[in-house]
Amino acid sequence: MKLLGLDIADVCTLFVYLAGITLLGVWMGRTIHNTTDFFVGGRRFGKLLSTFFSFGAGTHSDQAVSVSAKTYTSGMSGIWYQWLWLFVTPFYWLIAPIQRRCRAITTGDYFEARYARSVAMLFVVVGILNLMVNIGTMLKGSGAVIDATTAGEVDEDWAIALMTILFVTYGVVGGLAAAVVTDFVQGVLTIVFSFMLLPIAIIKLGGFSGLHEKVAATFAAHPAPGVSDADAMWSLAPGGGGASEITLFYVIVIMINALIGIAAQPHSLPGANASRTERDAQFGAVAGNMIKRFCTIAWCLLGMCAFVMFAGMTEKDEIDQSFGLVAHELLPQILSGLIGVFIASLLASIMSSCDAFMITCSGLFTHNLYRPLTGGRKPETHYVNVGRVAAAVVVTGGVFFAYMFESVLHGLELFWKISALMGIPFWAGLFWRRATTAGAWAGTLLAFAAVVFTSDISIAGHNIWSFNDRFADALPAWMLWKGEFWLPWQMIVYLTAGSLGLMVVSLLTRPPVAAQLDHFYGVLRTPVQEGEVIEAPLTLPRGLEPAPPNKLIDHPDWEIQIPTRRGIAGFLVVAAIAAALVGSVVLLVRIGA
Repeated sequence: MKLLGLDIADVCTLFVYLAGITLLGVWMGRTIHNTTDFFVGGRRFGKLLSTFFSFGAGTHSDQAVSVSAKTYTSGMSGIWYQWLWLFVTPFYWLIAPIQRRCRAITTGDYFEARYARSVAMLFVVVGILNLMVNIGTMLKGSGAVIDATTAGEVDEDWAIALMTILFVTYGVVGGLAAAVVTDFVQGVLTIVFSFMLLPIAIIKLGGFSGLHEKVAATFAAHPAPGVSDADAMWSLAPGGGGASEITLFYVIVIMINALIGIAAQPHSLPGANASRTERDAQFGAVAGNMIKRFCTIAWCLLGMCAFVMFAGMTEKDEIDQSFGLVAHELLPQILSGLIGVFIASLLASIMSSCDAFMITCSGLFTHNLYRPLTGGRKPETHYVNVGRVAAAVVVTGGVFFAYMFESVLHGLELFWKISALMGIPFWAGLFWRRATTAGAWAGTLLAFAAVVFTSDISIAGHNIWSFNDRFADALPAWMLWKGEFWLPWQMIVYLTAGSLGLMVVSLLTRPPVAAQLDHFYGVLRTPVQEGEVIEAPLTLPRGLEPAPPNKLIDHPDWEIQIPTRRGIAGFLVVAAIAAALVGSVVLLVRIGA
């Protein structure tokens, strides 16, 4: 007996999960007493919940979709569509303690304390746009997978609407606490189903040796557009010469872009500040994201299986469904009800991220825009309710992007670009005392202008601007991919424009007030004490004196502190784990070759 293309057992499983996770999130609403509870969970989460929040907020089904889809067209090098963060992960060990020492509620607090309120408001706009794009990308990806998994019985648009209603319901009621607790449950499901499908698919195709043979045969009949030959399908970096879009140069540039953007992602700093201590934040950020890097291996290999099982797909929306098609093909052969659990895991991964991003956006609007406009004179319950309304409005924008994107990969690449815009003033403000408010504005706006100028922009099918139509023919071939401006070169252009703009304007304008900078850097140098009572963002608790400076460079314009032994050791260990992960995949794909 079928309902919406699913067995009754699948439908029952799915209903029980959705009801349970929504009730759990709503139940967490009893812990909400003020804006600190709503936006950063009362700063009470230890290593375990911090780990699963980092994993859940940073892991969603559109990533499985994008990695599998890119692998379908470019081979194993498609893994870098998520592993672009792999060698950024060691920096989380250094960044997370600094973020927790901000003692802030939103990333906007950082920009206000370092620069001025106007820069915080600029970040509100950029940050909300960033997370709207991200929410839209996630909904688009999950809708595509559910459409494929149910053989089209559940339309992508209806799937997007259902997911939105559910995570808005418990997120609006329970705030970040609901997001963190539900992320724990949903994170476990995501990990399980990232790997449950893989051995089933590999066995069906005759083991790794059978998969290698079938990839070669499939490539002969339906060559992948992103690689030159069947052997290159198994290379993590197939190389340049026009044979592949994903080269070593491509990976390095995107990693640099990711490192610049990661600290300024709106949910990153609130996530760190939801932890009890900076060590909890540090461990959670690294462990949660490293689990995600591990799951990426399974998504990539499933893309290789999809290349064989569903050969010949050429349309972007078809390729987006490759991950779901594998599940639809294999899971019913094992046990009735598994499709329901699989869809539940997809919903888990999407909702665990969307709820966190939704609360982050509402925090930016309420804490950095609405509260200053009202002078902070309203009761805390008023600001919590405003945050709830803002959260729902932000999600509406995300749904708009979900329907607008032509593909998941399109949304993902736009997210990469927006993430880096305010990363430039974030890092400059962290280390360079000479960075000014005018410089922060100039750097962000110039980077944004460069992104727009070097893009192709269309709305509702109408072409507004096309850089490629106007200028691609005048560019050298090594800056192009398939006749269009190559993504890594676009990143170099807007990162360079933003950085130069910030530096030049900062040097031409009046330096920031020394006392403001001394206070700001004093807070960032001072370790968090467990049980601190924080009265305002970027301030130390009463009676706690700022830690003395310990500069690496003895110059009045620079604030680069000597890292601790623990910081250096942890960075090297995480870097070694990242390198070992790459080595393990290189060895893995040689099995059966």
